[in-house]
Amino acid sequence: MYDFADEQVAAAAGGAPARALMLLELPRWSVEYGASRILDLARAVAPGEPDHGQGRPVLVLPGFSAHDRLTGRLRGHLAQRGWEPFGWELGSNHGLTERIVEGLPRRFAQVAGQYDEPVSIVGWSFGGLLARWLAHENPDRVRQVICLGSPWRAEGERTRATALFERSREKHGIVANAREIVDRLREPLPVPLTAVWSKSDGIVPWHGCTVDENDGRDGRPPAENVEVVSSHVGMVANPLVLSVVADRLRQDPAAWEPFSWSRLVPGVAS
Repeated sequence: MYDFADEQVAAAAGGAPARALMLLELPRWSVEYGASRILDLARAVAPGEPDHGQGRPVLVLPGFSAHDRLTGRLRGHLAQRGWEPFGWELGSNHGLTERIVEGLPRRFAQVAGQYDEPVSIVGWSFGGLLARWLAHENPDRVRQVICLGSPWRAEGERTRATALFERSREKHGIVANAREIVDRLREPLPVPLTAVWSKSDGIVPWHGCTVDENDGRDGRPPAENVEVVSSHVGMVANPLVLSVVADRLRQDPAAWEPFSWSRLVPGVAS
């Protein structure tokens, strides 16, 4: 993300992931993508099954420098299971530019206007930060937010992509209130939140992606962490991540059940 952190926060965070993990990102992604394709081809989901999405809307936001084509595997997985997934249709994600800050709320309103129910938002990497921002701006129209490897904390700002953000700021610009938007999205969310993260992420520091958990019993929206084994690029294709996303999207915000691997893989402890 943009380098807004002061030196003390950056030093405490421990820096970006190891270079070796970064170099393994693309090879790991190819395996994750292929595995999820094979699994989806092997198992279709009928409309009457419990994990069918019942046509509920899901807006999927790409990560920095990514676009809708790169989230196609995730959206295809959700569509096969009965959800109505939407891309953001804003081209490549160049950060907090005028085009995105103005265009994303319009796109959200366009999707939300087609349904008589709130929209779930799944955001990958920096897309997860934008998902948090949309939830703050539209708390009554967002069903839940799922962040995939999204370094929203100040201690997660220094990533393997920070230099790209700074170059993008020079090339594409940044809105005058960018820091205000970042401060806003870092506040506790008014909707249920799931943060999916991996200690083997080769792009962003995993500790900057975790959230302060809350079970929802005190009246606040639930917030939970789900650790997976995944590359960063593969967060939108990894079979484990896709299973977590589908499981969380099935949750009723009014009767939220904490995530458990045992529900997805019987016999496996959570």
